[in-house]
Amino acid sequence: PESTNQVQHITNATLAILKGETVPLDVLQIKGEKEQPVFAVTGLRWGSYRDAGVKVSKYWYLGPLKTKAAHFFSTFKEWPQKHQAALMYLGPTERPPEEAEEKPSRPPLYVRLYRRFRLYWSSPPKEVPQEVTPEDWEELKLSTIELSIATRNRQLDLTRTEDFMDICIEADTVSKGQFVNRGSQKMRDPHMCPEGSQCIQASRCILQLPEGTEGSFGIDNEEYEAMPVEVKLLPRKLRFFCDPRMREQMLHAAVQ
Repeated sequence: PESTNQVQHITNATLAILKGETVPLDVLQIKGEKEQPVFAVTGLRWGSYRDAGVKVSKYWYLGPLKTKAAHFFSTFKEWPQKHQAALMYLGPTERPPEEAEEKPSRPPLYVRLYRRFRLYWSSPPKEVPQEVTPEDWEELKLSTIELSIATRNRQLDLTRTEDFMDICIEADTVSKGQFVNRGSQKMRDPHMCPEGSQCIQASRCILQLPEGTEGSFGIDNEEYEAMPVEVKLLPRKLRFFCDPRMREQMLHAAVQ
C-alpha cells in the first residue's frame, strides 16, 4: 500500500505540472541593517524552543527520548528564559484581484507605430502631486519565550480578501514541565501558536533587539545571527504546482 501511495503522489504531481495547475504562495523578505535580504516561505523563529530544537541530534543515543532530553537540559540555564525586543508593525493589506495569467496578444505593427508617433508629438503630461498617506505603525515592547513570524502557506485560503503574516508572541511564564512537553509539539509543528500567546496579523514589521543580544534566528530551518530585522510580506510571490484535486478541496473548504 505504501508503494502504491508513492506512485499515486508521483502521478498526481506529474499531472499538476503537465496541466500547469498552481497555487500562489506568500514569501517573507527578511532584511537586516547591513545584510542582503533573506527570503522565507515558512517563516522566522527566535526563542528557546528553536534553540533547544537544534540540539536534539546531540542526544541521538537516547533514541525516542532525545527531544525531551534536549528541552529538559535547556531548562538548566537561566529560568524563566526571556527574549526581549521592540516590535513595530503594520496591519493586513487588502488583497488585489488575481492578475490574468494569459498575456494580451500583441497589436499589429501599424497600431504600435501610431502609438509611438502620438507619444512622441504629444506634450508630456503634467505631474499631479499625490498625497502620501502616513503609515499607521503599531508599537509594543515584548518579553517572550519564543517569537515566530510565519506565512499563511500552511493554511492556504485562496478566497481570502486580506494579505498578512502571523506573528506569535508566546508567554514567558511557562513552567519547565510545560516547556518540555510543548517542545515535543514544536518539533512536529514549529510555528504552532499555543493558547495564551499574543497573535498579531501584519503585512510588515520591524523587530528591534537590545544591543548585545546573542543567539540565532531560524529562517526556514536555516540558522542566522540574531539582529534587528525588517520583515515584509510579499503576497502570492511564488507559484507552486499543485494537484488539481487538492486545489478544488481548498476552494471548497474556503466556501464552506
